[in-house]
Amino acid sequence: MSTHIVPLLAFCICSWLFCVVASRARSRRYKLPPSVPGLPLIGNILQAPHDGQGPYLKRLGDKYGEMFTLRYGRATWVVLNSKRVVHELLEKRSAIYSSRPKLPMAQAIISRGHRMLLMEYGEAWRSQRRIMHGILGSNKRDIFRPFQETESKALLFHLLESPETWYSLLGRFSNSIIMSVVFGRRTTRNDSSLSEIYKVQEEFVPYMMPGASFVDAFPILANIPFLKGLQFWRRKGDALYERTKGVFQRPIDELRLRIQGGTQKPCFMTEFLASNAHSFSAEEVAFIGGTLIEAGTDTTRTSLLGLIAGTAMYPQWIHRARKELDSVCGPNAERLPTFDDRQDLPMIQAAVKESVRWRPANSQTGIPHCLIVDDEFEGYRFPAGTVFTWNNWGISLSSDFDEAERFNPDRFLGDDIDKVTKGHLGFGAGRRLCVGFGVAANNLFIAIARLVYCFDIEQDRVIPITVDKPFPLDADIEPYKVIIKPRSLAHRELIERECRSAALF
Repeated sequence: MSTHIVPLLAFCICSWLFCVVASRARSRRYKLPPSVPGLPLIGNILQAPHDGQGPYLKRLGDKYGEMFTLRYGRATWVVLNSKRVVHELLEKRSAIYSSRPKLPMAQAIISRGHRMLLMEYGEAWRSQRRIMHGILGSNKRDIFRPFQETESKALLFHLLESPETWYSLLGRFSNSIIMSVVFGRRTTRNDSSLSEIYKVQEEFVPYMMPGASFVDAFPILANIPFLKGLQFWRRKGDALYERTKGVFQRPIDELRLRIQGGTQKPCFMTEFLASNAHSFSAEEVAFIGGTLIEAGTDTTRTSLLGLIAGTAMYPQWIHRARKELDSVCGPNAERLPTFDDRQDLPMIQAAVKESVRWRPANSQTGIPHCLIVDDEFEGYRFPAGTVFTWNNWGISLSSDFDEAERFNPDRFLGDDIDKVTKGHLGFGAGRRLCVGFGVAANNLFIAIARLVYCFDIEQDRVIPITVDKPFPLDADIEPYKVIIKPRSLAHRELIERECRSAALF
């Protein structure tokens, strides 16, 4: 075994010497924001916590200001801590700040380069972006509305029957919408595939955060062609890739069986397989489907998770929202709110944006951007290849927002209320803005309007909600206790009358 380790050690020593020389040369040419002290060679990689990176970066932002620098081996990360600098760099200069950094663990090993979210600019990214835009873009939102109507009704009825299972019901609601559109089937309450999707995503998301993997600090390690059995990062990444590929492939295989059996409804994937599948490998097709599932599921689930906690902790906004709802739908539960009521429900529109802002979970440190050419900004000179990310958790809870700790939709009432991406960073920034933001916003609008109209949401006084750190992404265990019950007998009867059929499938 010792004779096998010698080449690996020699390779690492040569890499270290190269890093030292390169780092000294770069430091003479460029000027970066204040650096967080770290260790020689590895920089700050041992300082980053595995969980709660958002609060960790917020503490650093409070100390170092609007921008600071972290180093992970050869990788230089600049963290942006205000909406102002995010706007100036990632949005106004998006032409040069919108590629993705090389993340060997998340993209090269765990995803084999197939996840569009992490692709660098290039033909592969453009090709998949066109596909995603074709199904999730603004001109396709109406395709989703019948499914959003149906699944939100099913959500209400299931909550009426089993309020204690509210957490799993949020996941079923959001996942069933995208599964209906993409794969032509709904998600059942105890669907094993849903739990599998959340579990691989729960494992994957942390690898997009700063300093998440040792190999990200030294990308050259990902290309070592020998002694792969000793590369601990590769064993872990390869295992997660195989699990992820299996989870993403399963809906494709099931769809093909339904096609063969003549029971498959027309959907996005039937059209895609008929016309485009020959242009992509089997793995690429699986990841295209899987990426659509991830994009269509997770923002809705985590935002509703924040909405319910925020409403239970800060219920003051509910009174104004219900005044609007009752004026539109009737004070005695005459009918459910619909998309046609949107303009008459500004508090619900504002609550959509506040639910995305308040406690970001899966994007607590933003999705990293990469600068493609040298650039200067306010006395700093950044080299091409610098990684930029926004401290989403820190900005969301900063002085950029009045009483930022409170869940308060009032902050978004105003001229931009119809612009769901304005005023917060929950859907990203610049050219890498989430392509499915319109679908996610509509998911949230119909779910929030109907939940607020029909149910009371309260804290469990025995186990109060705590929100000092991001909610965990665990697929099975609810992150806090909450009590959900119908507003009145009339609202219960409305749900039973209007929603029962949607829940029976």
